[in-house]
Amino acid sequence: MQIAELELDGTGSLRPGPGSPPVTHGEVFVLVKRGGRPVGTLLGRVPEGADPKAVLLALAVREHGGGPVASVSALTVPSVTVVVATRERSGQLAHALDSLLAQDHPDFEIVVVDNAPVTDATRDLVAHKYAERVRYVTEPVPGLAVAHNRGVAAARGEVIAFTDDDVVADPRWLTELTAPFAADPGLGCATGLILPARLRTPAQVLLESHGGFAKGFTARTYDPYDPPAGEPLFPFTAGRFGSGANMAFRTAVLREVGGFDPATGAGTLARGGDDLYGFVRVLAQGHRLHYTPRALVWHHHRETWRDLETQAFGYGAGLTAYLTAVLVNRPALLPAFLARLPRGAAYARTLTASREAEDRGSTGADVPGGHDARTHAWPRRLSRLQRRGMLYGPVGYLRARRALRGVPPGRIASAFAGVSVDDPGDGSVGPREESR
Repeated sequence: MQIAELELDGTGSLRPGPGSPPVTHGEVFVLVKRGGRPVGTLLGRVPEGADPKAVLLALAVREHGGGPVASVSALTVPSVTVVVATRERSGQLAHALDSLLAQDHPDFEIVVVDNAPVTDATRDLVAHKYAERVRYVTEPVPGLAVAHNRGVAAARGEVIAFTDDDVVADPRWLTELTAPFAADPGLGCATGLILPARLRTPAQVLLESHGGFAKGFTARTYDPYDPPAGEPLFPFTAGRFGSGANMAFRTAVLREVGGFDPATGAGTLARGGDDLYGFVRVLAQGHRLHYTPRALVWHHHRETWRDLETQAFGYGAGLTAYLTAVLVNRPALLPAFLARLPRGAAYARTLTASREAEDRGSTGADVPGGHDARTHAWPRRLSRLQRRGMLYGPVGYLRARRALRGVPPGRIASAFAGVSVDDPGDGSVGPREESR
C-alpha cells in the first residue's frame, strides 16, 4: 500500500509520503491536508493508466469537501527542547534528525539521549554529521523512561517534546505541538497525530487498521476538573490521549511530578507504559492535556509478523504496568481505580477481542485511521498475546523496580535537582559504560 499526501489547495498537489516513491496505480493511503494542516485520511485505488492526482483529488473532495483553503497563520510558541532517546539505530536516527532540523519553530534545541550504548555509532553520527546543531548525552541505565528522564534533566526549553528515532516529523510538527501551551497556561501536556510512514507489509497494514497510533482528526482537551462525558474510565484509559512518539510537556510540570517512572518503558521488564504513566501523573496533578491532529509525525511501523507479536504482548504489558506504577506511586488514586475496575475489565476485553475480517468493498481492507470502530480484523493469536501481556504487566513492573534497586544512587535520571542544564550530563567524554 502506497503512502501519499494530498493538499486541497488550488492545484490539489500530490506528493509521496516520507521516503516513498512517486504514486502510481494500486492502493494508496492518503493524508488529506487543507492549508497545510491534516484533516483526514482515505484509502483509494488508482486504476492502471489513470492519473493518480485526479483520482485521489476527486475522492478527497467527495469525502472532505472543496472550497477555499484557509491560510496558516503565525502561532505564538514557547521555547522547546526536543528529546530523542535512541539505542544502536543510527540509520533511522539520521532520518529523524534531518526532519527535526527542518522544523519551522523559531526557538528549539535537539537533545539525543544514547541509552545504554554498546558501540560509538550514535555518538559518531551526532559528532560528524550534526556537530553543534544537536546535543548528545548518554544514559548508561537501560530503559526508555530513564533515557527520557535524562533528557528532562538536560532540557533548557520552557516545553520539552519527545519523539522516537524511527519517525519523520512534518515541518510544522513542533510549532503545532507547542502552540497550545502558549494559549493555555493550565496546560501540562500535549500530544499529536501519528501516521504510518510505510504500509509495505501485511503486519504494518494490520497494525494500522487495528488502530495504529493515531487518535483521529478532532482536537480535544482533557480536563481533570471537567471529566469528558462518555468516558467513565477517565483518566485511566490513557492510551486514548496519545503516544510517546508525539508528546510534549511543560518542563516545570514534568519535573514537578517527578518525570517518568524509571521502571516503565521499552528496555525494562515492564515492556512499556512510560508515556501513559506521564499522562496520568500530569492529569492527577490538576493540569490539562490537549490532543491536536495538526502536529504530525510519520512512524515506521515494525515490518514482520514476529515484530507484531512482540508489539501485541508489549501493548498489553505496558497497559497494566503503567496502571501498577500509578497506584504504587499515587496510592490515593486506588479508590477511584477500584470504582472503575468492572467497566475497565469490560473495556479491556473489547480492546483485545479477536475479530474476523469484514468485507470492506473494493479495497478489501479497513481504511487506516478509523480507530474507534472496532470492526477490523484482529487475529486470535494477537488477541491472546495482548491478554497475556496484561497479566504479565504488574509482575514485570515490580520486577523492574527490584532490578533498579541494585543501581547505584545517582545513576537513575529521575531526580532533577542539582543537574546543570549547561552540562552535557553525561559521559559524552571518556570511556563508555556497557549496558547491564
